[in-house]
Amino acid sequence: PPDGGWGWMIVAGCFLVTICTRAVTRCISIFFVEFQAYFGQDYARTAWIHSIVDCATMLCAPLGSLISNHVSCQVGIMLGGLLASSGLILSSFATSLEHLYLSLGVLTGLGFALCYSPAIAMVGKYFNKRKALAYGIAMSGSGIGTFILAPVVQLLIEQFSWRGALLILGGFVLNLCVCGALMRPISLKEDRKSVPEFLEQDHVPETEKQDLKQMSVCSPLIKVWSHECLCYCSWKEYDFLLMPGFMVLAVSVLFMAYGCSPLFVYLVPYALSVGVSHHQAAFLMSILGVIDIIGNITFGWLTDRRCLKKHRYFCYLFAVGMDGLCCLFLPVLQNFPLLVPFSFTFGYFDGAYVTLIPVMTADVVGTSSLSSALGVVYFLHAIPYLVSPPVAGWLVDTTGSYTASFLLCGFSMIFSSTLLCFARLAKKIKRTHLRSLTSDTGMKQHIWTNGAMAYSVTAELDQKDAEFLAVDTNSCSNR
Repeated sequence: PPDGGWGWMIVAGCFLVTICTRAVTRCISIFFVEFQAYFGQDYARTAWIHSIVDCATMLCAPLGSLISNHVSCQVGIMLGGLLASSGLILSSFATSLEHLYLSLGVLTGLGFALCYSPAIAMVGKYFNKRKALAYGIAMSGSGIGTFILAPVVQLLIEQFSWRGALLILGGFVLNLCVCGALMRPISLKEDRKSVPEFLEQDHVPETEKQDLKQMSVCSPLIKVWSHECLCYCSWKEYDFLLMPGFMVLAVSVLFMAYGCSPLFVYLVPYALSVGVSHHQAAFLMSILGVIDIIGNITFGWLTDRRCLKKHRYFCYLFAVGMDGLCCLFLPVLQNFPLLVPFSFTFGYFDGAYVTLIPVMTADVVGTSSLSSALGVVYFLHAIPYLVSPPVAGWLVDTTGSYTASFLLCGFSMIFSSTLLCFARLAKKIKRTHLRSLTSDTGMKQHIWTNGAMAYSVTAELDQKDAEFLAVDTNSCSNR
């Protein structure tokens, strides 16, 4: 990887992609009140719009990776930009919520999915030594874009109505095509290897090895045409799914994603319901975006320090738990001066635990399976993103207040943190128990071992370990 040069243009392109995808998705919540008032629908039905956008973006992310790997990253991002822009433009002519479900939800979400993952993967191809810095700059587009777009979108709604605002956003998202044009493909040494690693495995017949070696130059898809090779590669890539630690992490991610999603949808409507002005409510979303970036950078830097590096697991639990506590206290915050500290606190810890998700996943499954495991972890966000906003809206319609919705979100995130905490404590207790059993078994073996046997065993060890074992065995024999 060049670690610079045109790679910085790739970073700039990915930065703009995150603005046009994740920041625009967050700003859709500003349209919530307008959609509800214009179509005369309840909270639950209106919330499906934001849910479908997030769910489609997560569910179709593997499709974006497939197109970029086997066609071109430029083609994938440009196609995604056209689809996302078309979805927003068609949404400006919507006559019903069902129309918005298809145009703003499915079509725009699919376009975002084709752009998001290929752009992030391209940054990893251009950078190796400075990969963390490159990703930090590229991913900061989500928070910075939210800070800028939230008040701009509110201003556009006031000046041109929600239809005009969606039309202008459609033109803005069309810049994804420009970002796609920046993604110049690069050929690395590992990409030019003609013989895949699984051809060296013993279970592959020699005839299939020769055929695959000859065909591997033609197309990367033919490399895994053999059924046995495909099964072997799939098992090696996803064998972490049966790990108990990853199963616990997956369950906790489901509850964490359920708790964090509704707040981005209902923060603006809740602020308006307690008497906050439209500009102040949009400003709360801007605060969330900026503090999210500060949480990403500062919490990541802090947990890389020597004093906290060994405790990053509990730092992640602390961040998720703090966000849960913020949701529990939100119903008692009834004015703008109290909602501003909430936005600061929730935004900071939201950025904090998002930064530590890859670190947590690497600690559980190891570095070799990190790429596949992260794909599964982010894929698990899709179902909670789809379900949680409508459920929260149904609770608002049923109870007439936001209290039940925010309490459910808070307890969900606290349960996610508590589940991982108990899992770590159980693992620690099990290790302590095994160590005690091992030490007891080792003592019994020392009692029955004489000096001659000890020296014959230690003959193959280095001198230092041999002397230690000999002294220990002699002391046991004397006793």
